[in-house]
Amino acid sequence: MQLLPPAIQLLRSATVYAPEALGVRHLLVAGERVVWMGTDQPAVPDGVEVVDLEGRRIVPGFVDCHTHLTGGGGETGYASRVPPLTLSHLTTAGVTTAVGLLGTDDTVRTTGELLAVARGLREEGLTTFCWTGGYHLPAQTLTGSVREDIVHLDLVIGAGEVAISDHRSSQPTLDEVLRVAADCHVGGLMTGKAGVLHLHLGDGDRGLELVRRALADAEIPARVFHPTHVNRRTALFEEALALAGQGCTIDVTTFPPDDEDGGLSAVDAILRYMESDVPPERLTVSSDGGGCLPRFDNEGRAIGMGVGTPALLGDTLRELLARGVALEHALPPFTSNVADHLRLPRKGRIAVGCDADLVVLDDDARVEAVVARGQWFVQGGEPVRRGTFE
Repeated sequence: MQLLPPAIQLLRSATVYAPEALGVRHLLVAGERVVWMGTDQPAVPDGVEVVDLEGRRIVPGFVDCHTHLTGGGGETGYASRVPPLTLSHLTTAGVTTAVGLLGTDDTVRTTGELLAVARGLREEGLTTFCWTGGYHLPAQTLTGSVREDIVHLDLVIGAGEVAISDHRSSQPTLDEVLRVAADCHVGGLMTGKAGVLHLHLGDGDRGLELVRRALADAEIPARVFHPTHVNRRTALFEEALALAGQGCTIDVTTFPPDDEDGGLSAVDAILRYMESDVPPERLTVSSDGGGCLPRFDNEGRAIGMGVGTPALLGDTLRELLARGVALEHALPPFTSNVADHLRLPRKGRIAVGCDADLVVLDDDARVEAVVARGQWFVQGGEPVRRGTFE
């Protein structure tokens, strides 16, 4: 699919949450960027497309830091491999920036394949990045080194999802975790990238013990460690809160309700975080979109399976609003917090100079329209651009 060059557009009368509440603004989009925003409507020269949003709420596009772009799964046999995510799976959910990763299957699925899928989605108009490696250590990289993948591969911003406290992990030692975390940190220093180690948390009793020991025993900054799925157990979430107090950013997953298995829903976890005294910027939310969500018995046999979907990001945001959270307070874990942690300065905000990644919400806070890099992908809740093979 060949995209047309983005037009110059005036988005008129938008109620802007940037994510902070700015009130009604007019936005001028040129190419892929927001180039002007103000309260007084400018004179519109010929050739500028005018879109009247009639006061609708407009928010930054969601930054989903945990998406299985190539598909996840494979834990119940070859037929259980989840298909890759399509462009419209992401855009209709309001996702305009996605970070792809590998999970349990980092044997058949590879970093090279992940990069190819991420580049394809970029050609179709989305913004994508990747974590290198997967569940297991030593990490399955493209260059032979986590640090070199970060330095030499433009889309790679860190490593993950390295599994700990999970029977599917490689049962990594503290030294192994520290070595990959050090590679992430130094690779980030050399490139200005995030340099983050994105850690999958299973439901094992050891919880976040390895991360606590890493913070106590080594000099690696706390921000390098980014544990995800921390709401899968209530006790695990309390551990994660304590780590956030020490400087880690923690990631809540929008698990489907029937896959919570005794843990906290994303909404309950976010509310619990907001009630704590931990800095608000250290919380992110991701979808596990395209990932397999198996349930196991005590012998490690899969007894059920679900599939993560990016659409649950919007469902989670709506429920937060229904439970009394102001939109400007609910948005950062989906937008600016993620962009800041991943060092993506033009993402997660609506501001002059930022990428024109915008989501228009309807009266029920559902995704009504989506602009990614200045192009309209969703209108009236339906995709107006689809992926090449959709």
